[in-house]
Amino acid sequence: MKKVLVIGSGISGLTTAIECASRNIHVTMVSPFPSERAQSVLAAGGINAALDHKGEGDSIESHIEDTLKGGCFIAGREAVTGLCKTAPEILAWLEHLGTVFSRTADGKIDQRAFGGQSHRRTCYCGASTGKQIVTALVMEARRYEGLGLIERLLWTDFHSGLIRDGVCYGARLFNEGNRRLEDVTADAVVIATGGQNALFGKTTGSTQCDGYTAGKLFMQGAELKNLEFIQYHPTTILTGQKKMLISEAARGEGGRLYYEEGGKRVYFMEEKYGEKGNLMPRDVVSRTMNELGRPVFLDVSFLGKKKILERIPEIYDICMKYRGIDISRESIPVEPSVHFFMGGLAVNLNHETNIKNLYAVGECASIYHGANRLGGNSLLAAIYSGRTAAKSIVDRLSDNTASSNDKLGDHTTTKSDNDRYSNQSASKISDNRYNNYTDKKLIDDNNNISMTNDFAESLADDQGKLLWSLQKAARKPAAHMFARITL
Repeated sequence: MKKVLVIGSGISGLTTAIECASRNIHVTMVSPFPSERAQSVLAAGGINAALDHKGEGDSIESHIEDTLKGGCFIAGREAVTGLCKTAPEILAWLEHLGTVFSRTADGKIDQRAFGGQSHRRTCYCGASTGKQIVTALVMEARRYEGLGLIERLLWTDFHSGLIRDGVCYGARLFNEGNRRLEDVTADAVVIATGGQNALFGKTTGSTQCDGYTAGKLFMQGAELKNLEFIQYHPTTILTGQKKMLISEAARGEGGRLYYEEGGKRVYFMEEKYGEKGNLMPRDVVSRTMNELGRPVFLDVSFLGKKKILERIPEIYDICMKYRGIDISRESIPVEPSVHFFMGGLAVNLNHETNIKNLYAVGECASIYHGANRLGGNSLLAAIYSGRTAAKSIVDRLSDNTASSNDKLGDHTTTKSDNDRYSNQSASKISDNRYNNYTDKKLIDDNNNISMTNDFAESLADDQGKLLWSLQKAARKPAAHMFARITL
């Protein structure tokens, strides 16, 4: 049976696994935690599709143009067209899987306004859309787990790719349970590890998304692109642990941004951009707030407590729990925060990287968002990219009968293997520290690598240095979306 290895278990990883398993391909999913703790669960606002349930004349063509315009026309039109044309089908698929969407009075999926969009096209599940989609996908994945087509490796981390002569044959993994490095071969490897939130301190994202996987693969020859494009979400609240997202859904329901001057409120976005000023693209709102240099507040109290609890209950709970703010009575003090990464592993339309058999999906892949992502397009891109990669893998494997084990041979972890897989000739950065395990005298009687405390500390130190190098690469002069390209 053909084998696919998926690194990451969020929405893009789950989608890839489900689509491959549904075509009788065995999938091994690798992650340090269950899917319920993935970054995807934090996605609050919604998922875009031109369903036109509000009767505003929305269309797929309008969705395409809004996406291209929001990204400063840097994203490829063909890629964006595929994303937007497939959106209605993806919504139907999610409904079929049991995703609990908010509904209109006549039973249709409800849609709300989101920033940078010409129509109300963001479908949502209250303000916990990511959580609802993850729940539906987890239940579908469990069906295939029961059939033996999906296997999960929990408490397991990616260490490096098994790459030789520009071809990926699997991955080297660190098992947190037995503290061993283990090699897993596969006919295709799919990277679904999210962005690089942990590089920037307190952000809206999970600290598990640290950029290590993309950084290591870069050192092994994988190409990266668009690292300078980092999105700031304009409305977050600071807590002791992180920046908590105040979803764009609050402004989609009519929330207004303002600052105080002389005892009066100044609704600066409306003054500068008109009645839809609060729903300008995120980079525009964040940059405008930054230029003010003063405290900014978001007011939704005029909606009334009943409507707030019906439409954005999660935002009410977050503000009450972490800051003791009753948003039905008080305004929310908000500030921009690093939120999403448009850059990542460079992929083609099939989500293949420049390394054969290596794919990237979700936020870690750079393809659809150009210089700035529209709210509601991240969940769409996560699912679409997973389905696209799975289709490409299925089509390729159906034409190729040799398995990864046949091509690679009976693999055991030795120093010579480490040298063969390093592929340094294709890398822009080389570092032998990740390959010289035998110098540490860590080979046990079973010819496996056993992690000692000293080596674990050394590996952690090396990981920190690798992340720092990736961080420096990402923080180019044009890194912040406050310096958005003007065309």
